[in-house]
Amino acid sequence: MFIANSISGVSQGISMIAIPWYFAMQDKMSTFGLIYIVTNIVGLIWVPYSGTFVDKYNRKYIFMITTIVSGLLLSGIAWYGFESGGLSHWVVGFVFLFTFFNYNIHYPNLYAFVQEITEKERYGSISSYIEIQGQTTNMLAGATAAILLEGSNNGLFNLLGFEFNTGWIFESWDIHEIFALDAVTYFLGFTVIYFIKYTSLTERKTETGPLKERMMVGINYLLKNIKILIFGVGSHSVFAAAIVTTIFLAPIYVKNHLLESGDVFASGKMLFAIGAVFSGIAIRSIFRKLNIPASIILMTLVPMVAYMVLSITAQNTVFFFMFFLMGLCNAGVRIQRVTYLFMHVPNQVYGRAMSIFTQINTLFRILFLSIFSMVFFQEGHNIKFAYAGLSIFLLLSVFVLLQNYKTLEKSK
Repeated sequence: MFIANSISGVSQGISMIAIPWYFAMQDKMSTFGLIYIVTNIVGLIWVPYSGTFVDKYNRKYIFMITTIVSGLLLSGIAWYGFESGGLSHWVVGFVFLFTFFNYNIHYPNLYAFVQEITEKERYGSISSYIEIQGQTTNMLAGATAAILLEGSNNGLFNLLGFEFNTGWIFESWDIHEIFALDAVTYFLGFTVIYFIKYTSLTERKTETGPLKERMMVGINYLLKNIKILIFGVGSHSVFAAAIVTTIFLAPIYVKNHLLESGDVFASGKMLFAIGAVFSGIAIRSIFRKLNIPASIILMTLVPMVAYMVLSITAQNTVFFFMFFLMGLCNAGVRIQRVTYLFMHVPNQVYGRAMSIFTQINTLFRILFLSIFSMVFFQEGHNIKFAYAGLSIFLLLSVFVLLQNYKTLEKSK
C-alpha cells in the first residue's frame, strides 16, 4: 500500500507543482485562479459523493479504478499534446481539475482503508508513517518538477537555494510531456495495488438505501457529535491555508514579490515537504505529554506567525524557512487530527464524515481564491496582503478551538 501510494503521490505531486507554475510563467495566474475557483465549486458537489463511495465500496477497488482512469485520461491528453504540438490553457486546467478530484477521493479512501486494516493502538504510528511517506514523495515530485520545468542549458540546477553542477544538459519539458510521465506512474501504481492482500479488522455493514439517505448519515453523525464537528473544522484551517498558499499564492509570491524563477518555487515546496517529513518522524514524541487539541492549537499559531512574516519580508531564505515551518505544522496537525478522528469516528461513516470537513474546507478555499484572484493581488508586491489575510484567518481558528478546548480535551 505504501509503495503504491508513493507512486500515486509522485503522480499527483508533479502535476500540482507543474501546472501552477506553468500558468505563472505565462502571466496567466488570473486564469488559473478562475480555474481553481471553478474546480472547488464543482468539488462541493463531488466531495459528498466520494465520501459515500468510500464507505460503500471495497476501498482497494476504488484505488484501482482511480489509478487506471487517471492513467488512461492523462495518456490521452498527452497523446493529443504530442499530435497537436501543445495544449491550450483550458486543457491544462482540466488536468488540474481532474487531479484535484482524484485527490479528494484518494485521501479519504486512503485514511478509511488504513483505519480498516490497522489495530487501534497503532493509529498514531500509522498516521505518522503515512505523513512521512506522502511528504517524501512530495519532495521527489518537487525536485522532478523543478528540473523538468526549468531544464538546463549549462548543467546547473538551483535546489533549496544552492546551485549544483551536474553536467546534465537538456531542454525544459512541455506540459504534455510531464503529463505523459504522470500517466506512466499511475499505471505503475495500479499494478502494485492489484497485488495488495489484506484482512479487514472492522465490521462494515452493506448500506442499500438511496444515495441521498446515505449521504445524510455523515451529516447526522456530526450533528449528534458537535465536538467532532468543531474539532474537524477548526483543525482543518491550517490545511485550507496551506493549500491556497502552495498551489495559488506561492507562484505569484515567488514571481512578483521575490522576483525569482520556478526553481525557487519548487524548492519552497520541497522545504514544505521536508518540514512535513520531520514532523512525521518527531511530532508524536514532541507532544507526547500534551493532549491532541492543545498540540493542534500550538501548531496553528506557528503558521499564523509565518504568514505574517512572509507579508512583511521579501527574502528567499525567509521564504524557505517559513515554508519549512508551515510544512512541519501542517503535517503535525494532520497527524494529530487523523489520530483523533480514527479514535472517535466509526469506520462505517468515516468517509462521509471526512467529506463534510472537506466541503467546509472547500468553501473557505473558494472564499480566499475569489478574493486573492482579484487584479489587485496580481500586481506588484500586493500578494503580501494575501498572506496577512491568511494569518488573521488562523488567528480566528485558534480562538474557536480555545473556546471549545475543555470539551475537546475531555475526549483526548
